[in-house]
Formats: sequence, C-alpha cells, structure tokens
Amino acid sequence: MKPPRKDLPSAVLFCCTMNAIRSPMAEAILKRLYPRSVFVDSAGVRCGEADGFAIAAMDEIGLDISRHRAKTFEDLEDTSFDLIVSLSPEAQHKAVELTRHMACDVEYWQTLDPSFIEGSRDARLTAYREVRDTLFERIRQRFTP
Repeated sequence: MKPPRKDLPSAVLFCCTMNAIRSPMAEAILKRLYPRSVFVDSAGVRCGEADGFAIAAMDEIGLDISRHRAKTFEDLEDTSFDLIVSLSPEAQHKAVELTRHMACDVEYWQTLDPSFIEGSRDARLTAYREVRDTLFERIRQRFTP
C-alpha cells in the first residue's frame, strides 16, 4: 500500500448531476486507491438511478458499483468534507452554495456525461470507458504523490 500524501484530504465528496455515472465512478476509484486513508462519498443535484453502462465499464476494471444507491446533496448524512470535486456545471453551483460557510475546497473537473452519447451499445460503452479512464487518470494525478 502506498503511503498517503501529506496533503491528502481526509474526506472527499464527488458530485455530478444525478449521482448515477460520473460521481459513483470517481468515488469507487478513489476508494480503491486509498481504501483506509480517505473517506469518500458522492452525491448529485438530483437523484438518478443506477446506470447499466457505468456498472459494466467499472466492472471491466474490477470495481463493483452495482450496489450504489444514488443520493442528493440533501441526503448526505455528513458534510464535513475537506474537498468537493464537482464533475458537472450544476454540481459545481451546488457545491459552491453548500460551502459558502464552510472551510472546504471545491474543484471543478469538467467531465463528459456519457449518457448523451447515442449509437450502438459498443459506441455507448466506449464513451463510458473514456469517462472512467479520464477520471481514473485525473484522480491518480490529483491524489497520488
């Protein structure tokens, strides 16, 4: 196991529009990288439903998000985060609003919503893989020494 970075946040929230694709992916990735070092959660501006393509794309790299239950910011039991990473413009606005009176950093990572991609199953799954891989690389760069 890698030693945690000195500046590694103790609690991170990933957020997107519906907490069904991007933020659950990011949550699972960071949990894999730092299973005991960082508390990680995710939320959405609105509550979505589990996305089959997201589940399939994550399963390909050995991460099971099939039991993820989407939640909104209002459903969060705790808001004591050191860092909130928003993955959609709507989530960025909500994160800034939430942290107005908190000592919490907010970062915006512009991330494609792959659910808008049309075409064959393979074309759509490719879009989800690209989002997964982009998130994995961005998380690895941001949180790994």
